[in-house]
Amino acid sequence: MISQLTPAHAALLHALEAKANSGASPQQLVDALGDPNTQVVGHWQQNVLTGYAIVMRLPFDAELQAIGVLPACQGQGIGQQLLGEVIACAQQWQSERLLLEVRASNQRAIRLYLQQGFHEDGRRRGYYPAALGTAGREDALLMSLSC
Repeated sequence: MISQLTPAHAALLHALEAKANSGASPQQLVDALGDPNTQVVGHWQQNVLTGYAIVMRLPFDAELQAIGVLPACQGQGIGQQLLGEVIACAQQWQSERLLLEVRASNQRAIRLYLQQGFHEDGRRRGYYPAALGTAGREDALLMSLSC
């Protein structure tokens, strides 16, 4: 089941992000839960929060700021369901496009975005710090979907 998260879900959201490691900071999560131009949705299996997504309304577009799924629950279609909810939200807001950025090495996420109709718009060279245990920096792919 997918539902909108509220500030009352903050502790559960922080615990999920600590395991999902999608890159959202604790402050970003708190800010998102309290921002009227941002929607935070969660995926629940029984009473366990297994995934979440944050989408922000911009003047003409919407931006997927984060999406994360518990590692033990990956590969079950949760990310696809959350992304579908984000796309529906952007369409409801009448956004022209849904924007996102993703680590160039995150092939699982890139496949999901391409399957949903996103296309690559560009690249930010050296945008992300290197993944744990590696040196250097990593590129971010910029992707969008016309709503």
